[in-house]
Amino acid sequence: MAPWLPSAKPDIRSAASGAALRILRDEDTVALWDLAAADPVANIFMLSHLESARTAAPTSSGGRVVGVFDGGTLVGACWAGVNVVPIGLDADTGPEVGQYLARSRNRFSSIFGPADAVLSLWSELRSVSPQPFDVRPEQPLLQMAAPSLVAPAPGLRPAHPNELDVLLPACTAMFEEEVGYSPVANGDRHYRQRVKGLIERRQSLVDFDAAGRVVFKAELGTVSSQAAQVQGVWMNPEYRGQGLSAAYMSAVVGAALDVAPVVSLYVNAYNSAARATYDAVGFEQVGTFATILF
Repeated sequence: MAPWLPSAKPDIRSAASGAALRILRDEDTVALWDLAAADPVANIFMLSHLESARTAAPTSSGGRVVGVFDGGTLVGACWAGVNVVPIGLDADTGPEVGQYLARSRNRFSSIFGPADAVLSLWSELRSVSPQPFDVRPEQPLLQMAAPSLVAPAPGLRPAHPNELDVLLPACTAMFEEEVGYSPVANGDRHYRQRVKGLIERRQSLVDFDAAGRVVFKAELGTVSSQAAQVQGVWMNPEYRGQGLSAAYMSAVVGAALDVAPVVSLYVNAYNSAARATYDAVGFEQVGTFATILF
C-alpha cells in the first residue's frame, strides 16, 4: 500500500535514525511553513505551494508532503508529486525518505533541490526508479536582493496574451536546448497551457525585434512573497555573441524585484557563458542545487 494513502499506517519509524515519517496533514501546515521559511530561496517551491494551497495536506491532484519527525518536531520534509522536492533533508534523513518513496513505486519526472538532499535521497530511490535521462549534481544557486548596476535592456516587458503563438516556439526551443527533448513531441496542449499561465500571471518576460521575432525571453517560474526564481532564460541564436545578455538579465532582475524582495536562479556548473553573465549582473552563490531528470 502506498504510504501516503489515508488507509496506510500513519507513521513509519526509521531504524537508522529513529525519526518518524508520515504524510503531512492540515494541522502540520504551520510547522512546514516554518521549516521552509528557514531558507526561502532554496525552498521557494514549497513556500509558493503553501501560499497558494494554504495547507500541508495532500492536494486533489495527488501531490503530498512526506514529513520527517524527531520527537514530534518536524525536522525535514519532501514534496512528492510529479516532481520530488526535498526540504531540510540531510545525509541521514535523505536516504530514509528515498526508501519511503521507493515503496510507493511511483514514477516522477524530476528530483530537484539542495544537492546534498537530492543526492542522498536518490541514493535509495534509484534502486526502483527508471534510468534517469540526466543527472546534474552541481548547479550553483544564485541570488540578488538589489537592482543590478548593469543598465537594463529597455525593451524587456511582460508578454501579452495575444503573443502566445509567437512566444511558444521560443519557449519550446529553450526547453529542447536545456533538457534535451521537445516538450511538444506528443502534442502542445500541456506545455502551451503552462506558457499561457505564465503570461496571464505576468511572469513571462520578453523582447521582440523589429520583425516581431523573440530576441530574449525569461520567466519568473516560481514566485513566493519572499523570493522569485528565474527560469527559462533564452536568447535567440541570431542575437547571441553580441553582448546583450547582461542587460537583459539586469532587466529580469528589476522585474523580479518588483514582485519579491529576492531574485534567484540556479544554473548548471558547466555553463560557463551563463555563469559569466550572472556574475556580471551581480548574482552571488548562496548554495548548490542538483537535478535528476527522467
